[in-house]
Amino acid sequence: MSPARAGIVLNLDTLVRVRRGLRTSGPALRLPVPDGMTAPLGCDAVAVPAHVGPLIMPRLPRVGCVYADETHWWWLVPSDSDHALEWPAPARYVTGAVVPDLLEVPDLIHRPDGTLPYTPPIPLYLALCRATGTAPAWSRPVSA
Repeated sequence: MSPARAGIVLNLDTLVRVRRGLRTSGPALRLPVPDGMTAPLGCDAVAVPAHVGPLIMPRLPRVGCVYADETHWWWLVPSDSDHALEWPAPARYVTGAVVPDLLEVPDLIHRPDGTLPYTPPIPLYLALCRATGTAPAWSRPVSA
């Protein structure tokens, strides 16, 4: 029997990340982590229409970096914050904080104290559910 060949091992998480990276089409910009901050867990972003953003902010116990323009607000969250969550419409989850179809980086409208740029994803998810009148996925009836 010959020795096993060395090579790259791809697990399911890696394959999912690669597939997500292929979804973007057209120009895309990455929302930056502000100077002096670090993102040890990586960064993804959650976008909502601009009229929903002000409804969410007061419902959050802690707010990380928030970017905004005339049409959308974006919250930086740790990578893989969509794992096992169905973000309610009209929210859009973007991996790598790469936002397609932007011509320039939107304004940073909130920067937290400290060095971490993240909004905690579960409180953000619950605030979005409440603002949009959507029941959280784990509280919906299960059909057989």
